[in-house]
Amino acid sequence: MIHLTLDDTAQTPKLFSPLSIRGVDFPHRVWASPMCQYSADNGAASMWHVVHLGSFATGGVGLVMAESTAVAPEGRITVGCTGIWNQSHVKAWKPVVDFVHSMDTPIGIQLSHAGRKGSTMRPWDTHPIALDSDGGWETVGPSAIAYSDFPMPRELTIDEISQIVGEFAKSAKFSVEAGFDLVEIHGAHGYLVHQFLSPLSNQRTDEYGGSFKNRTRLLREIVSAIRAVIPTEMPLFLRISATDWAGGGWDLAESVRLAQELRLLGVDLIDVSSGGLVHDANIKPFPGYQVELAREIREQAGIHVTTVGLITEPEHAEEILRNNDADAVMLGRALLRNPRWALNAAESLGYECRWPQQLQRARTINPRKSPQ
Repeated sequence: MIHLTLDDTAQTPKLFSPLSIRGVDFPHRVWASPMCQYSADNGAASMWHVVHLGSFATGGVGLVMAESTAVAPEGRITVGCTGIWNQSHVKAWKPVVDFVHSMDTPIGIQLSHAGRKGSTMRPWDTHPIALDSDGGWETVGPSAIAYSDFPMPRELTIDEISQIVGEFAKSAKFSVEAGFDLVEIHGAHGYLVHQFLSPLSNQRTDEYGGSFKNRTRLLREIVSAIRAVIPTEMPLFLRISATDWAGGGWDLAESVRLAQELRLLGVDLIDVSSGGLVHDANIKPFPGYQVELAREIREQAGIHVTTVGLITEPEHAEEILRNNDADAVMLGRALLRNPRWALNAAESLGYECRWPQQLQRARTINPRKSPQ
């Protein structure tokens, strides 16, 4: 993990200032975003995850977030996605958690259910939708509305919705057992929770559809169920798509209102992303294109937020935090390209830090002697 050397004569970059949420102390604010790797065996994390997530920890991030991890077999996005719905999954995650902790780095897990976007193959497979012979399954959703040209999902019953709430709570308990420092609910990118939030995918006429209160009911129930089974000192995060980028869909005003309500239910941070619900959304990405969404939620809801999306330069990340647009920056593809991004960013910003001993030879600032 990156160890900061404080110098009272120089201003500490905001990017490398500490942050505490409940009982977790984050050494700084460069965080690894959850990124699917499609490398699990029947939901079990593999050695790939040890190396993949471990590389971020040795590269000095302030938080490692494990990828979208299903709360049930049919909650996976692909046949290669991770899960945490049984004891064997807890056992498989432990080496990942233990190694990240050996770098003095916190690690969180993102709990999810894919809903209508599930039962797919890995991106590099020869066909997109999992067949029965591939281990595929029937998908479900709030309404019988398909995503793009995916198979039609089956509309969930009230009893099945209640079961899913219980699965999120059970997986949260397993996450605590595996040693994770925090839990994040995946409510973004067109997966099940997001499907309930958006009028474009939720056309129910019962207590889970129609009004804002009804469309957010599933998420509120999941938040309350998880908060009831994890330790008081454990942070609870929520990733949302702040807008569908589509007419008649979920929007920023609803995201602000949701954040205000969930803060009172025990959500500590909103991990702000966008899109993913419809395949033809009008998204025009540019570096930091989601920062404004995070800023509005932070200012209006009075809650911690992160921002993510084409943030690749240390100076840009620092500017975002200096402007109080977010409390931390999530990096995705930038870390896939360079797991040592945080170490290099500290040096780029002129901030001295202690590298892992094994990496000392690669330093550019004061390469002969690391700070003690």
